[in-house]
Amino acid sequence: MNNMFDETTRSFFEAILMLKTPEECEKFFADVCTVKEIKDLAQRYEVARLLLDENEVHTYNDIAKTTGASTATISRVKNSVLYGQGGYRLVNDRILKK
Repeated sequence: MNNMFDETTRSFFEAILMLKTPEECEKFFADVCTVKEIKDLAQRYEVARLLLDENEVHTYNDIAKTTGASTATISRVKNSVLYGQGGYRLVNDRILKK
């Protein structure tokens, strides 16, 4: 992995990896983030999930209606899905295998 994150950020990621249940995640993120920040992250993840859906093609308009995301947000997430680090696809693939 490249060095885009400093040691403090990597330590934060390690803390997240200590969480074992959705309930633990809720508690941790409720303390760390505002409700809006959590909802924004969840919305981006849902947009990515729809973009990665191999069973159905979702248009920007469909995704906007389903998630409430703006077309600008959808475009940014799509760029991450296509040209990013592969994180969305990694998580999506693991969830599909579960």
